[in-house]
Amino acid sequence: MSVTSDILISENLSIGHGNKVIMDRINFRLAAGKILAVVGPSGCGKSTLMRALSGLDEPLAGKSMLMGVDLSLADQTLREATLRRLGFLFQGSALFSSLTLRENVEMPMREFLRAPKREIRQLAEYKLALVGLADAMEKLPSEISGGMMKRAGIARAMALDPEIIFLDEPSAGLDPVTSGRIDELILKVRESFGTTVVLVSHEVPSILRTADFCVYLDTDTGTMSAYAPPRDFLRPDFNPKAHAFFSQACLT
Repeated sequence: MSVTSDILISENLSIGHGNKVIMDRINFRLAAGKILAVVGPSGCGKSTLMRALSGLDEPLAGKSMLMGVDLSLADQTLREATLRRLGFLFQGSALFSSLTLRENVEMPMREFLRAPKREIRQLAEYKLALVGLADAMEKLPSEISGGMMKRAGIARAMALDPEIIFLDEPSAGLDPVTSGRIDELILKVRESFGTTVVLVSHEVPSILRTADFCVYLDTDTGTMSAYAPPRDFLRPDFNPKAHAFFSQACLT
C-alpha cells in the first residue's frame, strides 16, 4: 500500500492504441476522497486515459499507481484483489438487458461476496434506494429512462463498496435537470462513503459543480497541459487552451 494519502498517481504516463501514442508525459497525484475530471476536446484520449488509470488497459510507457499498486507489474492475485476495490460506469451504463436493475446490481455481489442470497438481495436493494431507484428495481433497462440507467449503473459500480469509482461520461445525453441530479448523486456518494471519483466529461457546468481537480488533455501538444481546480480554468491568465475550452462551454 502507498505510504501517502494519494490514491492515484500518474508518472510520465503514455497512452494510446497499439504503437500509436495519443497522449504522453501525463503527471499528477490525486488524494483519496477527491473528485477528478478528465477533460479536453473530442478524440483527445479521455476515455483511453481513464482505462489506463483504472487498470483496464496497460499504458504504453510510464507508471500509474492505483491504491498503491502498479497494476502493469502486479501478479494476477494482487491485480484481481485491487480491481475488486474499484467500480466502473461505462458509457451507456452497459447494463445487462435481460436482467432487472436489482439483478444487475446483484451480479458483482454474487461473484465476489460470500453471503446468503437474501443478504445480497437486501444489499442490492439498498444500493438502488441510495440512487433513488427503490421503485424501479424490478424493471428491465429497456423500461427506464436514460437518466435512470445512469443511476442504475452507478449503483452497480458501488455494489462492492469500492474505494474509487471511474465514471465515463455520466451526464452525456441527459437534459440539464437530469444531469444536475447525477451531479448531486456523485457528490452524495463521495460525502457518504468517502469514495474517490474519476470522471470523464465534456459537460463543464457539471465539472464545476462536482470536481476538485481537472486534468486537461491538449491535442496539439499530445500531453496534459493543465492540472488544477476547475475554477482556475476560468481565469483569463490560466492556460490559454484550457481557459478557452471552459469559457466557450460556459457560453453555449
